[in-house]
Amino acid sequence: MKSMAWLVLLAVVSGAQAGEEESTPCDNVETDQQSYACAAFNKQTAERELRSAYDDLTQRIRDQYADEADQATALVERMEAAETLWAQLRDADCKVETYAEKPGSKAFEAAWNTCVAQRSDDRSEYLQSIGQQ
Repeated sequence: MKSMAWLVLLAVVSGAQAGEEESTPCDNVETDQQSYACAAFNKQTAERELRSAYDDLTQRIRDQYADEADQATALVERMEAAETLWAQLRDADCKVETYAEKPGSKAFEAAWNTCVAQRSDDRSEYLQSIGQQ
C-alpha cells in the first residue's frame, strides 16, 4: 500500500509538470491501472532524457577538448565507466526499494519504474551540470 501512495503522488506531480503539454498517461490518474501506466510512461520519459543528457555531455566534452582529442577520448571513457557503475547502483537501490513487492506483480513493476525514473531524473540533472560554463 505504501508504494501505491508513492504512485499516486508521482502521478499528481507528473500531471502537474505536464501543464499545457500534450496528453500523457499521467493525466487524471484515478485507478491502479492508470497509475501503472503512468509509472511506465515516467520511466520511459526519464530514460529518454537521460540518454539525451549523456549525449549532450559527450558532445560538450568533444567541443571543450576539440584540440586535444586524446583528452576528450580519455574523459569520455571515464564517463562511460562512471555511467556503467551508476546503472549498477541504480539497479541495486531499486531492488532495495521494491523488496516488499512481489516480483512480476503490477505493484512491483510500478514501484520499479518509479524508482528508475526518479534515479534517472537525478542522473540527468547531474550530467547536465558537468562542464557547464
